[in-house]
Amino acid sequence: MDVANKARQGSAKRSLALDAARVSRLERDHYAIIDIGSNSVRLVVYDGIGRAPLPRFNEKSLCRLGEGLAQTGAIAPENFSRTIEALRRFRAIADAMGVDRIDATATEAMRRASNGPELQRLIEAETGLTIRILSGAEEARFAALGVVSGFFRPVGLVGDMGGGSLEVAEALDDHVGDRWVSLPLGALPVEALMAQGLSAAKDRIDAMLKADLPPALTRPVFYPVGGGWRAFARVHQMAVGAPIHVVHGYTLSTDAVRDFAKTLYRMAPDKLAGLPGMPARRARTLPAAALLLDRVLKRLAPEEVVFSALGLREGWLYSQLSERERYLDPLVEGAQAIGLPLARVPGFAPELVRWTATLFPGETAAETRLRVAVCALSDHAWRDHPDVRAEESFRRLLHFPFIGITHAERAYLASCIHARYGGKFDDPYLGPAQALLSKAARRRAQVLGRAISLAYRISAGMPPVLAGSRLTVASDCVHLAVGEAARVPDSEAVADRLKLLASAIGLKKFRVETLAGST
Repeated sequence: MDVANKARQGSAKRSLALDAARVSRLERDHYAIIDIGSNSVRLVVYDGIGRAPLPRFNEKSLCRLGEGLAQTGAIAPENFSRTIEALRRFRAIADAMGVDRIDATATEAMRRASNGPELQRLIEAETGLTIRILSGAEEARFAALGVVSGFFRPVGLVGDMGGGSLEVAEALDDHVGDRWVSLPLGALPVEALMAQGLSAAKDRIDAMLKADLPPALTRPVFYPVGGGWRAFARVHQMAVGAPIHVVHGYTLSTDAVRDFAKTLYRMAPDKLAGLPGMPARRARTLPAAALLLDRVLKRLAPEEVVFSALGLREGWLYSQLSERERYLDPLVEGAQAIGLPLARVPGFAPELVRWTATLFPGETAAETRLRVAVCALSDHAWRDHPDVRAEESFRRLLHFPFIGITHAERAYLASCIHARYGGKFDDPYLGPAQALLSKAARRRAQVLGRAISLAYRISAGMPPVLAGSRLTVASDCVHLAVGEAARVPDSEAVADRLKLLASAIGLKKFRVETLAGST
């Protein structure tokens, strides 16, 4: 048995329970983290500490603490001052937002710089923040924990390229492996190497990777983390016309990534800056990010590359959770945090999960979590105009910042809600994203969406009414048994939705009856 299978079999059971009371709680303790990196300093404010945190505010300042560090051993005076000013602003914003807790971490530049301790002292004196300077091992661990928190049971190698260093560690389903490395190969050091010539930079990077990145430390999947590699993914998505413009979970073959990386690091700066999707602040260092990604992939030779929008900050946050909270499903938590507070009757979704449980015999655990997420989101758009609900929901959910979900699963989830709101199977805007799905998955999304639409119609979104009904699918007929609480089980509106469901399943016959003795 390989390590991936051992990790999956040994992990704790993950809860998929929907809890309307918990996620609808209005008062939450805001939480913030400040990440003092070698290239940028960033503040992220979250609603609170949780399994699927959503940022309320996100701002960065390019302070470039690591610029020139290899040559002088110290942070340059102007970057030193810029960092203090940025932290003053971040502290003022956090205070104005009523943040209850602020954690601040620092990485390679402050760890290595001779004047790093002085900068730490001044920041703490002027802002009242306590700075935690992470070791290389801690950087690697928290970056890998970010991937653990952001994907559904990931197994692979995590590479976190910051401004000053590269950390590589193992993500093994629900934990971080023991093997890790930290190398001074961040965006700024690699940029300095490239200034000496591309060929020389390749040779130097390859030599460092060969010396410190053992070939045994490899897995079929490589997860790139960090702003430079996120920018790489965004530019690639625009270049190929990707149907979903979300970095997190964007998956490519290793050959495709290496080919595009070579194009970028050889491109003239003015042409690079004009590429669609290019973040203006990343144009300067993107060639360095592309070169390092190319050389790392050459060394490790994974089968595919899955980009992660979550890294050190999210890994730090994840480490603050209890064991019970860590084993909550990230997709289900995000879906219910968004969907249930917006629903007319938040308690209806749990009953909907039960009611749809028999739709797909042999449903896998991965399929169940998607169905639960769809149920949690099934009434989020009731305030929208009926004519736009299907399309607007599809577009919104396709790009919503969910975690624990692949791009194909995004397309599936959005397609389910599109069908739930009566969208047509051949609506033209569905095509690009639905191309990510198999024919069977597209049909499954139609069936689930139509079933949910039927459930809302027969029950008016009332849990006791739905609980008194039963839906069964036979080989030649869809059968709906409705309790007397529904009053008019054979109404035209119910029949129309039942017909749509039968059609999605591939049946022509359907039947409605009242359950004997029901109330």
